[in-house]
Amino acid sequence: MPNGDDRALGQLSLAERLARLQAGVTDAAMAAGRPASDITTIVVTKFHAAGLVRELHALGVRNFGENRHQEASAKAQELADLPEMTWHFVGQLQSKKARQVATYAGVVHSIDRPALVTALSVPRETPLDCFVQVNLTRDPARGGVAPNELLPLVEQVLETPALRLLGVMAVAPLDEGARSAFARLKALSGEVTALAPDADRISAGMSHDYREAIAEGATHLRIGTAITGNRPVPG
Repeated sequence: MPNGDDRALGQLSLAERLARLQAGVTDAAMAAGRPASDITTIVVTKFHAAGLVRELHALGVRNFGENRHQEASAKAQELADLPEMTWHFVGQLQSKKARQVATYAGVVHSIDRPALVTALSVPRETPLDCFVQVNLTRDPARGGVAPNELLPLVEQVLETPALRLLGVMAVAPLDEGARSAFARLKALSGEVTALAPDADRISAGMSHDYREAIAEGATHLRIGTAITGNRPVPG
């Protein structure tokens, strides 16, 4: 059965959900003493039809996130007529799919191993923007590089002309408060900027924890259901 929040989301229009999220981001930024203009909201449209992306684009959204290559590639082709939009690949990326993802994604948020850097090291006119994903859990099966292996991977990205490092990305663990997890990510971001001062962006925060992420310096939010509503069940 849907809970109260799910029912409330379902009663709002897409425009209302977007406006509510934007207001929440502004409030959280103000509380953190930051301008809301410093924060990029990426609307994650996994499992939603391309038509929803068109509706969001008409409402002014320009940054969209996907985490499955096959679905992302199909949407990028179908929506190639939409101007000024950026696809963010936010899911785990197989090395063998990396070059294909780079043909449509403007930003990859999930670089987490040397082999992926190598796979993306393809000469291109403009470097591919990217984040290095950090695993904030103790589970090695989760996506992301271990914190103690972060800087060597960052150095490899910095030495790769085909890539431009924006900063770090992470997902908060389920067994830890989001604020403390994002505080750890912020500290790791500081280690990265000591090597690369321009790589100061932080991709963190989803529908349920974006306020905590903003409080700890997040510059890029990956928001799904708070804007799109509940995801359709994949066929």
